[in-house]
Amino acid sequence: MSAENHYNEQQTEKKSIEQPRKLSSIDVTKIYKDLLKHKGLYFKVLPVAFVLAVIYTLAIPNYYSCVVKLSPELSSSRTNSGLLSLASNFGFNVGKGTGGMGTEALFPTLYPDLVNSTDFKISLFPVPVTIEGSKKTGIKDRTMTYYDYLANEQKRPWFSAILGAPGKLIGWLLSSKKPTIEVKEVDPFRLTRKQTMIVKAINRKVVCNVDKKTMVITIRVIDQNPVIAATMADTVQKRLQNFITEYRTSKVRVDLEYFKKIYAERKASYEDARQKYSEFVDANQDIILQTVRQKQTALENEMQLQYNAFTQISQSLLAAEAKVQEETPAFTPLQSATVPVAKAGPARGKMCMMFLFLAFLGTTVWILYKEDDLKPLLGLS
Repeated sequence: MSAENHYNEQQTEKKSIEQPRKLSSIDVTKIYKDLLKHKGLYFKVLPVAFVLAVIYTLAIPNYYSCVVKLSPELSSSRTNSGLLSLASNFGFNVGKGTGGMGTEALFPTLYPDLVNSTDFKISLFPVPVTIEGSKKTGIKDRTMTYYDYLANEQKRPWFSAILGAPGKLIGWLLSSKKPTIEVKEVDPFRLTRKQTMIVKAINRKVVCNVDKKTMVITIRVIDQNPVIAATMADTVQKRLQNFITEYRTSKVRVDLEYFKKIYAERKASYEDARQKYSEFVDANQDIILQTVRQKQTALENEMQLQYNAFTQISQSLLAAEAKVQEETPAFTPLQSATVPVAKAGPARGKMCMMFLFLAFLGTTVWILYKEDDLKPLLGLS
């Protein structure tokens, strides 16, 4: 065992000696001199990279961001809000649905999925938007649909046409010779290629998030036009509210329509019974025959039955109307839509700095490769 221990100690000493040798093989002084020797290359590459960065960043159009925040009402009957909100603060999910929303199927954590759905995006196609003109230049305001605005009025970088030219050429070669006609009516089941592109553009521009702790809904709309960004943020907010309200009240509104129908029928029956009773009494006031009295009593009882049914359905109708009001959710706007003043991007300064850093890094790697300094750095022999 002693011989084996002695052998292991020798191997350990050998490794400890070889490791400093490897580290010492990296000659920092040589690397520094090699970089100084090619410093003229930096003076050539970095200015060119800066000019290219400026050209690239200036080609990207400005965009603006509008943010809307809502706080939805959470019904205590569905959420047991006191205990559930307290439990959610400690990370417990107490409820049958996600986020502790009880038996409600459309809880706030699903609102982003609703906004991102194709049907919701398609509903934004016909929204009217206005491009403001200028009194100085005499350009008038132009109003169009959001679909036409995204399809025809978006500014694009000059290099996007160059990058997209091969794809357009291939698509033109593969397409039929017959001219394609754009379908004005939108079929969610089968969208055209252009409609699909517009849906993808809206996906990038309209974003909805929900804070799982506070359930605050945040809607962010990004657009090249600040007025249109605010317009669409307000529109998305209202459409989301309307959809949630329609969903939450759909069942009770069906009941309300049913009670309205029964109310009209019961009212007509009661009016008919009362009319028959009144006409019979007026026509037989001086007649004291027993058969006449029995007929009058029967008509009076029928009128009373119709009146009782009418009264009962009237109460049910009032209860249904109150239920609709009770189930209608309330939304507290924490931040309303407003036209942004300052642009949200692009951050041209940061982009230029990134270009310069990558150019500096690439030049440095090329110099180290040329002077054969990469092998020691990479641990290669």
